[in-house]
Amino acid sequence: MTDWTAGYVADITYTYGYYPELNPLRLRLALLHEGLVPPQVGTACELGFGQGMSINLHAAGSAVQWYGTDFNPAQAGFAQELAAASGAGAKLYDDAFADFANRADLPDFDYIGLHGIWSWISDDNRRVIVDFIRRKLKVGGVLYISYNTQPGWAAMVPLRELLTEHARVLGADGVGIVSRIDAALHFAEQLLAANPAYARANPQIAERLKRIKEQNRHYLAHEYFNRDWHPMSVARMGEWLGSAKLTWACSANTLDAIDAIHLSAEQQRLLATIPDPMVRQLVRDFCVNQQFRRDYWVKGARRLSALEQMEALRDERVVLVQPRADVALKVTGSLGEAALQEAIYTPILDQLADHKPKTLGQLETALQASASGQAITFGQLLQAVLVLMGNGALAPAQDEAHSAKAKKVTERLNAHLMLKSRGSSDIGYLASPVTAGGVGAPRFHQLFVLAKQQGHKTPPDWANFVWQLLAAQGQRLIKEGQALQTPEENLAELSTQAQTFAEKHLPLWKALQVA
Repeated sequence: MTDWTAGYVADITYTYGYYPELNPLRLRLALLHEGLVPPQVGTACELGFGQGMSINLHAAGSAVQWYGTDFNPAQAGFAQELAAASGAGAKLYDDAFADFANRADLPDFDYIGLHGIWSWISDDNRRVIVDFIRRKLKVGGVLYISYNTQPGWAAMVPLRELLTEHARVLGADGVGIVSRIDAALHFAEQLLAANPAYARANPQIAERLKRIKEQNRHYLAHEYFNRDWHPMSVARMGEWLGSAKLTWACSANTLDAIDAIHLSAEQQRLLATIPDPMVRQLVRDFCVNQQFRRDYWVKGARRLSALEQMEALRDERVVLVQPRADVALKVTGSLGEAALQEAIYTPILDQLADHKPKTLGQLETALQASASGQAITFGQLLQAVLVLMGNGALAPAQDEAHSAKAKKVTERLNAHLMLKSRGSSDIGYLASPVTAGGVGAPRFHQLFVLAKQQGHKTPPDWANFVWQLLAAQGQRLIKEGQALQTPEENLAELSTQAQTFAEKHLPLWKALQVA
């Protein structure tokens, strides 16, 4: 019998995550910051889309025509369900990479994205993907790829092999992958308790195993327990992608552009002496002990003049996607936590507090006009935007015309997702036509909006609507680690949450056209 899984975990589906780096709108600011010409993205492809949350949120929120595949038919089926609900026209398949790459009905792409999947597939599949990129990515097009990398995984490689071997050889037949994962983790704890020399040489491993035990088992099955699992250095990635005429452009994590929070002055001086960009990135990964890279690669990178770069940057639109009061004036990098300068960040956040999209040029003008002390330069504004985007407080925003066209599509998708939230907390995102992508949406927040849309007018009414749904399913709220037992306790907690949502989050959701 043919094993269609090719060693990939398929007896348990992946989580319902959303990955904003896959949003083509995000690559513009990152490339412009590097002085590179970004492509106009009209066609895009995601390889290995999992449950299809990202590809469907991006297809619904924009005018981009999306194509993609995930070989797991259960995951592809769910993704196709979302595509049908939104009517966005995404073309989603359950083909293996080799079959998808040979389809005759695919266009050439401005953008191709792979999140994580590169680390969990065989070299044969990697060759298929690189050849696909070589043939189907347009000149000037961008590849987004994220993957496990060295040296951050170096100490974990032996323990990961032990976990997978225990699950494969000693795990009980027929009990399912989750039970085998739990047994493997328990055994690893026993091993570390025996104080092996490996643990003494790698003292951080015990804490890392503790964090692994706390993670979702669906995530762990796909992250650690595939047959193929290969952390790769950025230098080796460059060798793979060089045959497709790709060159590294920049990190898709905008926080990586801020050296001061990741590198000491001595490390920055060392990196400045290295002329080759790939060797420089390799050495940088040693400095920060990089574990996971998120990168943009370009097929035929072209540089902008300084004038063109500044004009394009000033036209970029951003929007605040967190309540203003929730934005902490701190950032965490490889060097630890750092405080953000209030004199710079507070005026910028105040300008964005109405959650209306603004260009960097508009922010620059407004900040100059309102400056009561030291003026904020455009360089400081740009750095602040990169930091706030990396922290998740800001997102790029598309223009009003594209947002208006996407609104009906996102409404259909969100209606479908909110109905699903009645029975499960699996899906924690909704689509915004403003950001052309997803925004965080906890289950109860979705249900409060659903109640409002169904005619329940006040927060207490929303709370009662939600409680009726939960009670019918035998579900209870958890508060401070304890399940609330009585209907009165549950309803009181829901009422508090509904009132907070109405005051704090609903205005944001309305501005982002999610509610």
